Amino acid sequence: MTIYELSSGISSGSFDSQLKMLYGSSDRSVLRHRARYLSAAENFSRLYPECGDIRVFSAGGRAEISGNHTDHQHGNVLAAVIDADMIAIAETNGSDEIRIVSEGFGSFTVDTADMSDADSGTSEALVKGIMHGLRENGVETGGLNVFVSSEIPVGCGLASSSAFEILIVTILSSFFGGRNLLYSELADVCRRAENDFYGKSCGIMDQTVCAAGGFVLADLADPSAPAMKKIGFDFGSSGYSLCVTNTGRSHAELDDEYGTVCAEMKHVAQEMGCSVLGEADEEVFFENIVNLRERCSDREILRAAHFFDETKRAVQEAEALENGDTESFFDLVNKSGDSSAQLLQNLYSSDCSMNQEIPIAIMLSKRFLGESGAVRIHGGGFGGSIIAFVPNYRAESYVHEMDSVFGDGACRKLHIRPVGGYEMEKWCSG
Repeated sequence: MTIYELSSGISSGSFDSQLKMLYGSSDRSVLRHRARYLSAAENFSRLYPECGDIRVFSAGGRAEISGNHTDHQHGNVLAAVIDADMIAIAETNGSDEIRIVSEGFGSFTVDTADMSDADSGTSEALVKGIMHGLRENGVETGGLNVFVSSEIPVGCGLASSSAFEILIVTILSSFFGGRNLLYSELADVCRRAENDFYGKSCGIMDQTVCAAGGFVLADLADPSAPAMKKIGFDFGSSGYSLCVTNTGRSHAELDDEYGTVCAEMKHVAQEMGCSVLGEADEEVFFENIVNLRERCSDREILRAAHFFDETKRAVQEAEALENGDTESFFDLVNKSGDSSAQLLQNLYSSDCSMNQEIPIAIMLSKRFLGESGAVRIHGGGFGGSIIAFVPNYRAESYVHEMDSVFGDGACRKLHIRPVGGYEMEKWCSG
């Protein structure tokens, strides 16, 4: 389609059914995202005034529903793709260069004819890694002009890096013949790009969830090939809203804290003759608490105990959703939050214990919710964000209350979208 066809189609409502699928069906949401896509179209046409045939893409971030610090111990995680997303407009440019302009983050260029290593830790390295992975799958890439606009906050645990990877691999697959690749294959391309080119050690859970869409239960017993199950539940019809509050402290500052949790859990596993807790027997662990305390700290013991319950909770929550049992689901979410606070102990940083944004946010949420809904820490913890399940009729009030404490825009209602990396169809009636 052309920029004119995109703009006129957005304005006339021809894309509304797709916007509702991605962002929820409220008129307010549709109007806001119409304006967002129109702004992206205007920016793209300003950057590339001679543009011709363009394509439009979206990739959502990821919310962790259950499984706090279970992934690195090869446990279970329940996660979902959310409407906080990155969108992109792209066209071929007849050159060997992929030119990417990211609103608010600057621009960079990747030479598709030069596959020598880019500097690790850069967006260029990620794109080269994705190109390399696609070529291994028989997909030859070429030059593109790409404009990206993101609504995923960086550093609050919503998987912005994985969303970017899925966005790029979806764009390249669309233009250069990789549409037949499975979402698991696309996720593996992105994971290897992050490991081998970007230089970050990570599993494949975030990329797979961001590629799959909807609720996903991940069994990470074999992290190189996790068992993924999509959970069929329409959360939009539950009568509750999923709200995420960014408390203001970035995850980027907290790598040491995360590393300590992983190391302490692994120490307990090693004392039990295993490499990770996912290989250990829960009954053997509790039968040997006295002996383990001689070789492990009490905090290590508590964090291990959290793992055993939390990895089971992820499965139980998925089952509750499949059965439409929101009451049991919310009870399990609250228990997950309590376990993170009491056993995992990741609500605030030990290096800065006077600042406790997460406990403040959870305390206020519990006071607001009373006996309804649920609240828990989100992601790795020690800072970042919380998630809350709030009755729809109280959601706007909840957002207002959290914003009044943590700043305008800190809290937002999220829609769980059924798709991962997505290309907008040219014509689709609203």
